[in-house]
Amino acid sequence: MDPQSMPVTQRVKALVKALNGAKRTNEALARCSDGEQMLDVLLDASAKLGLGLTREQLANTPPIRDWVWWKNKEALLTIGDNKPRYQQDGGQGRRKPDAETERADGEQPRRRFFGLF
Repeated sequence: MDPQSMPVTQRVKALVKALNGAKRTNEALARCSDGEQMLDVLLDASAKLGLGLTREQLANTPPIRDWVWWKNKEALLTIGDNKPRYQQDGGQGRRKPDAETERADGEQPRRRFFGLF
């Protein structure tokens, strides 16, 4: 069966399965500084396997979409004062505070949310 005739999700699954145990590719992915470099490595791997995946397909299909998100440290969902929903990032993903709104300890003042309940 021609891999390019398969649906995108199956081709991404095939790529992920091929990456399992691929030492050089996994090391290259670990050395990437951002998600764009990861996509370049994954595009090369896709081409070598004959899967014919595009950058957009890789960037929008899980689990690769989630890998790119994690590498970029960009929260998909933010709550309140632009803090990531899950705090594993250690404060990354937040906006830089303006000089006039910055408190003495370097933090922005918290905004209050009174909810809908």
